[in-house]
Amino acid sequence: MIIPVKADNGSYDIVLERGCLKNAGQLLNLDRRALIVTDDGVPEQYARCVAAQCAQPFVVTVPKGEGSKSFEGLQSLLAAMLDASFSRGDCVVAVGGGVVGDLSGFAASCYMRGVDFYNIPTTLLAQVDSSVGGKTAVNFGGVKNIVGAFYQPKKVLIDPDTLTTLERRQLMAGLAEAIKMAATSDRALFELIENSDSLERDLPEIIRRCLLIKSGVVEKDPEEHGLRRILNFGHTVGHAIEGAERGRLLHGECVALGMPPMSTGDARERIVSVLQKYGLPTEIEQSATELMPYLIHDKKMAGRTVKAVLVDEIGQFRLCDMLPEDILGGLEKKS
Repeated sequence: MIIPVKADNGSYDIVLERGCLKNAGQLLNLDRRALIVTDDGVPEQYARCVAAQCAQPFVVTVPKGEGSKSFEGLQSLLAAMLDASFSRGDCVVAVGGGVVGDLSGFAASCYMRGVDFYNIPTTLLAQVDSSVGGKTAVNFGGVKNIVGAFYQPKKVLIDPDTLTTLERRQLMAGLAEAIKMAATSDRALFELIENSDSLERDLPEIIRRCLLIKSGVVEKDPEEHGLRRILNFGHTVGHAIEGAERGRLLHGECVALGMPPMSTGDARERIVSVLQKYGLPTEIEQSATELMPYLIHDKKMAGRTVKAVLVDEIGQFRLCDMLPEDILGGLEKKS
């Protein structure tokens, strides 16, 4: 199916179809120089498949993990384009997860003030969330995504077949982002995930419903001035945990840890239960004192408060200005 995303800063289509990776040459304009960016954790056949459909492919493989989302990683992509004499008429194609997409998109936004960018996410986390919406960034000073730009892709190709090679831990980390969206915006989707007895069977529908949520939100608020903040449910505490963990936990695992502190009552119990069903972590290891330095550098800080997303009932949300100490106040103190 095709899901259109309309935004003032760039409209594009999301193509969701099994096997569409093999049709990239028909679905994308690859009759030019194309920088294909992947990482060494992504099966090589995916980048090779795309490269075989390009007129002039240049494949760059970066190390897997958040460490590649750095100025050094950005410089390596810009240097590759410069060395290959890329022009404004050429393009960048991301083939991988959220790290590859964020880094590639930012490089595309910077080179000659912007070249075309296509995103082909191969992880569940990227397919349901990070590949859509135009957020691109690198990490800096130990703070996640602190330097970046809003830069929309020209098209997104989502092939659920690429998930067959994804290790279970990565798959579950991606599911955490789907749970996040369902908790704030789609009670029926939450119940589908909550009650599923065959995730493999239900994944295409979960991806589709997540994309409808994400596209609807970013159309209304492309640069996160209001409604788009709901996509940050679990991220306020989650990003702080991710900074403190320094790569030991996956992004989706940190989001999972960040959701229970920002939910209440029955909603909190159901969120914890569904996270545990899929083997996702629910117990935060760090103390409030350990997490505070990371929280106060959160991009959502405005003055002394953070615009936090809270869930009191599944499928609904509220935005609340909170002090960092109040957000972390419920965490058990560590000796």
